[in-house]
This record gives sequence, C-alpha cells and structure tokens, in this order.
Amino acid sequence: MATDYDAPRDTGDGGSNDESIEALKGRRDDKQSSAVDVDVEAVEGLELPGADLSGEELTVQVVPLQEDEFTCMTCFLVHHRTQLAGTDKNGQPVCRDCAP
Repeated sequence: MATDYDAPRDTGDGGSNDESIEALKGRRDDKQSSAVDVDVEAVEGLELPGADLSGEELTVQVVPLQEDEFTCMTCFLVHHRTQLAGTDKNGQPVCRDCAP
C-alpha cells in the first residue's frame, strides 16, 4: 500500500489543531517554573573541574623505560621499538604516527 507522506496527519483526537500562537505561548509559560529539581544523590559523587583534591593520595607505579622501548621526541609517548620510524633532523627518535 502506497503512503503519502506529504498528506496532513490525522491524530485521531477529533479536535481542531488550529490554536493561535498566543495560546500556545501562554500554555508554554504556564508549564515553566523557576523551581529547579535537584537530585542530591545523583550529584554526590560528581567531581567538578578544579575541585580541591589536596587531601587525596595518588599511587602510581612508575616503570623505567625498557630496553625495547623509546620515547618519541615529537609526541613524548613511550612506544615499542617496532613503532620507530627513524630520527628527526636533530637525531631524536620519532614514532610512526609522528613521522612525516
């Protein structure tokens, strides 16, 4: 069965949908209020940028550079030797992602 998508839709309510723009604006203003719903439980674990984390302790194990790794002097990331593309004009190692 073919459907004409450009035809007006029948909502089935039987009422007129010809309301004035002023009536629609009035209903919108009635529904809006200045009160804000706050869900305290949802925001308790939320960390804001710039929050004071001076009382927190960060423990990270730092592993020294391994024999089969190098530090790219363009992106400063540690890569495996298989990612070595060569050296830059200063003789510094460069990874495949940063190589021209």
